Amino acid sequence: MKQFDLIATATFGLENVVAWELKDLGYDARVTDGRVMFRGDLRDIARCNLWLRSADRVLIRVGEFDAPDFGALFDQTVDLPWAELLPVDAKFPVKGRSVRSKLHAVPKVQGAVKKAIVESLKKKYNRFRFDETGSFYGIEVSLLKDRATLTIDTTGPGLHKRGYRRVVGAAPLRETMAAGLLHLSYWHPDRPLIDPFCGSGTIAIEAALISHNIAPGLSRSFASEDFDWSDRNVWRDVRQEARDLKLRDRRAPIMASDHDPKAVRLAQNGATDAGVGAAIRFNCQEVSELSSNLEYGCIVTNPPYGERLGEDEEVEAVYRVMGSTFARLKTWGFFVLTSHKGFERNFGRRAERRRKLYNGRLECQYYQYGGPRPPRPGEEQQTPSKEQPQQVTTDSNSATPEAPSGVTSVSTNDVAPAVPVGQNPAPAGNPFETFVADCSATPDSISFDVSPLEPPSEE
Repeated sequence: MKQFDLIATATFGLENVVAWELKDLGYDARVTDGRVMFRGDLRDIARCNLWLRSADRVLIRVGEFDAPDFGALFDQTVDLPWAELLPVDAKFPVKGRSVRSKLHAVPKVQGAVKKAIVESLKKKYNRFRFDETGSFYGIEVSLLKDRATLTIDTTGPGLHKRGYRRVVGAAPLRETMAAGLLHLSYWHPDRPLIDPFCGSGTIAIEAALISHNIAPGLSRSFASEDFDWSDRNVWRDVRQEARDLKLRDRRAPIMASDHDPKAVRLAQNGATDAGVGAAIRFNCQEVSELSSNLEYGCIVTNPPYGERLGEDEEVEAVYRVMGSTFARLKTWGFFVLTSHKGFERNFGRRAERRRKLYNGRLECQYYQYGGPRPPRPGEEQQTPSKEQPQQVTTDSNSATPEAPSGVTSVSTNDVAPAVPVGQNPAPAGNPFETFVADCSATPDSISFDVSPLEPPSEE
């Protein structure tokens, strides 16, 4: 198969996470100017669109060159092998962006690239008119410091659109960001997980997909499936491979709660549609009522930020409650994404590490409290110290400290391990039955039920 130069795009701060995911899939990936570069053929395009959890898109890099003026941009675009990628009837709109470049008028840049591609196609197809009635090929010209990169989008709608969610809640967290938060935490499928501000359930659902090794793109289609040179047999084989690699064994509990019954019902529906309804325990409760008799788990959450006028005091009160409540979980690690500048002061503890991330266009900090490491097999369990580390790391590109023992470490910075793509053991019952929580009333005392979920009998 023909080999392509490929780019996996990512939200600022998640580039190393995406690079780690690609390396876990077997690719030689490198991060350059915020982009993750690698090489692959059509099968690799299909695999990466199906399996990448934290990336935004997978692009084919058609060419890259210096473009200090429109003449250089036009001439070098004409010279690229567009006819090898675009059929005579291709529909190819051009998007553009420009950062710190002399050619800063994006509409003019888009127009110049469109004309240059048409001139290139004229030479190959010996015609002067192109009706653009065929398959869609999204083209982008990106200018950074006077260097142009021209790409074709193989994904279509962004990879955060997993294909299972019919309705989203207010201020939803993107699925790609949720997966990135999990990778940047010390959570592993063998450790319990709680999200006490679950909203539409994105973090818990992404954790369940990881835990059961379910490809996040398995329920959707991609733009490159309709490319004229694409092979539907390749896509069919890659999808079947992904289905065969699902894990159906029980892992550590995944629990999600919210004080809003409507949000919990929305999260339940999303989990059911994603095929992991039975893998998550949902509950309606305030964060102050959170408790668990499990040890060495992780809380990964995206609490309210207080961005609207008048909400600051309310949100700060929530953070104070979080601090006192989480302190009762002495062996747990906490990982919190928020844009609120006073989080640590109200939470009552300085984070061991912080990482700058963007939730949409909003600059946030990912506050990380690793907690005590789980004991090794056969090692005597120790009582955690009341004293907590006070060091704060603010460099978003700083190296990752050694992961707690019991969590497999990886070479890429700030990335905790996900489930490897391995062989599927024999299924035990059906773990995908939906667990339905009763949110019609608030009980006097609420705690998570962490008893094992029994799979239904098969008749």
